Amino acid sequence: MVIVHYQLSIEKGGTSQKTCHYSVSGSSGKGTDESKGMQNIFVKRLLGLLCAWLFPFAALYAQVDTTTYHQLSGVEVLGKVRPSTTRESTPLQVMDKAGIERLGVQDLSEAVKRFSGVTVQDYGGLGGLKTVSVRSLGAKHTAVCYDGVTVTDAQSGQVDISRFSLDNVDMISLSIGQADDIFQTARMYASAGALSIKTSRPVFTDRSYHLKAQVKAGSFGLVNPYLRYEQKLGKHLVATGQVDWLRADGRYPFVIQNEQKEESGKRINSDIQTLRTELNLFSDLGKGGELNLKGYYFDSERGLPGSVILYNDYAKERLWDKNYFVQGYYKKQFESNFSLQVQGKYNYSWNKYVDFNNNYTEGKQEDRHTQREYYISAGGLYTPIEHLSFSLTTDFSVNTLKNNLPACPFPTRYTSLSVLAAQYKDNRLTTTVSLLNTFIAENVKTGDKPSDRKRLSPSASVSWRVLPEQNLRIRASFKDIFRVPTFNDMYYLRIGNTNLKPERATQYNLGITWGDSPSSALSYLNLSVDGYYNRVRDKIVALPTLYIWKMMNMGEVAISGIDANLSAEISCFDFADFLLQGNYTWQKAIDITNESAKNYRDQIPYTPRHAGSASLSIQNKWLNVSYLLSCAGDRYSLPQNITENRIDRYIEQTISVNKEFSLRDFKLRLQGEVLNVGNINYEIIKYYPMPGRSYRILVSCYF
Repeated sequence: MVIVHYQLSIEKGGTSQKTCHYSVSGSSGKGTDESKGMQNIFVKRLLGLLCAWLFPFAALYAQVDTTTYHQLSGVEVLGKVRPSTTRESTPLQVMDKAGIERLGVQDLSEAVKRFSGVTVQDYGGLGGLKTVSVRSLGAKHTAVCYDGVTVTDAQSGQVDISRFSLDNVDMISLSIGQADDIFQTARMYASAGALSIKTSRPVFTDRSYHLKAQVKAGSFGLVNPYLRYEQKLGKHLVATGQVDWLRADGRYPFVIQNEQKEESGKRINSDIQTLRTELNLFSDLGKGGELNLKGYYFDSERGLPGSVILYNDYAKERLWDKNYFVQGYYKKQFESNFSLQVQGKYNYSWNKYVDFNNNYTEGKQEDRHTQREYYISAGGLYTPIEHLSFSLTTDFSVNTLKNNLPACPFPTRYTSLSVLAAQYKDNRLTTTVSLLNTFIAENVKTGDKPSDRKRLSPSASVSWRVLPEQNLRIRASFKDIFRVPTFNDMYYLRIGNTNLKPERATQYNLGITWGDSPSSALSYLNLSVDGYYNRVRDKIVALPTLYIWKMMNMGEVAISGIDANLSAEISCFDFADFLLQGNYTWQKAIDITNESAKNYRDQIPYTPRHAGSASLSIQNKWLNVSYLLSCAGDRYSLPQNITENRIDRYIEQTISVNKEFSLRDFKLRLQGEVLNVGNINYEIIKYYPMPGRSYRILVSCYF
């Protein structure tokens, strides 16, 4: 006789009173070993089916606490947990695969623009570079994490997120300040915010392989086929491989106001062609831990269309990029409440920039840059008693740069980051403190050697649920940031400034969050409002063209603002589900360096006072429809806030429709969308017009 005890804990409205237990007991009857084995198999399958059936409902209905893990012997639960954003002690925004498909988003930068407090620098079109800045601290303060390992660029200090595809992404999250997850790399502690990209890990049920074939097509010559194959190699081994190719001519029409005259035309030299491939190996070693390996390759050629200047449409600059990396992740859970994780990465990056003078026969300027990085991280997490955890992580990296520019110093940078963190977490209170030690040494073959840099950077955060029966929380956080100038900041021939000081920043955040499921019609309602203040000293600001930037210290900058986020789901019987999302950001980021300067207390470049987005998705059995609206207020391209430097406000709208068909052996997904429905002419970077109205379609088959 076999008895199964099952009890599930669901946090509704922030209340969690129960725990989750599994136990199996049996009498010592006269059954044979074979019958006992069959009983055990039956119990395991029964528990697995029960968990798989209940898990989606619990994840939707509850605010799931993902910070406590219990190892269940012999039971495999297949499900993906979305972190609870309302109980975090620092701002966290999440968009999972279901949300991506619901909104019809097909590009990573489009998804990131839906987060509050984020500025995406975009030069327009598919070929335009796209970087992420959080709360006006600059792209170099934002870490980009790809499957647990940070993506870096020691040359420019910023990551072009357009090189990552959204087709294989399972979840995107943006944390501001120091996230509650204390078991992460020291590099993640060394950033003001972190954009984390988590790719899909296959789940096999009725077959040992999956195949996904997809093609996108759209305006301005866009063609983008994509192929992904997933194979189960054994009981504990899974492999995936994917490849996608993209091309577009980028010749979109534009209308732009130059002083008193209006100019129209088509973008030239705006073409792009890219190839992306990725291989993954996932292995579950049982008691030996978990090991994941990834190989990535990216190759692109693009034209740089240049700024639109009156009576001058010359643009013949070209940029080639090649990047590949190999990274590994290993994690093991010991029985003594101790976890170990190790990560390693080798990264190679090469790019070539060519500027043809007037025509292809009168000469050209050609710059070639090669970067290499060797990176390793090791950390441990120890939980001596319930609710209390400690972590210690050390990262070490070596970065090199060589190029063909005159007097290249061929720098090599050695970076050591170590962080000690502690966290207390129960149903009502979460408190986290950490201390990061940074040590950077640099060698050059020619020129002066920069002095070594070191600093201790503390952070602290707290989240408290005010009432036991309500998921209303107050949170506060503090973080200190230390960023050294990049290789380009210091050494690049035209823009390098070896006199740049390291950039120091301090972040403060105070917010309130609330989440509940008020009724059967209103499945969930989440709200968060955060006020923040950042103080930046010796701020390094990059004033952009398209490829070459001018570096300068802004001195001292004060950044204050408010971020507000709202999400809700409304169910109308069996007819449809309505999903609402909205965010709003108010920012006042001003230069307070010199009271006698003309730009004293002026808004810093490319930072709007007001920005936000809103979306409405309607899901029903016939057709899914989504509407997205994003807007940004006036900005300025230079430090002085005068009319000549102003970039006008804009509103952009997108409508998307999609439908998924479940056929005999595969699923077919069709999607169509209209971007910039109002055909609004606007700019994010001055004199770089964005595309007007455009169209995109997607056809995807999943076997």
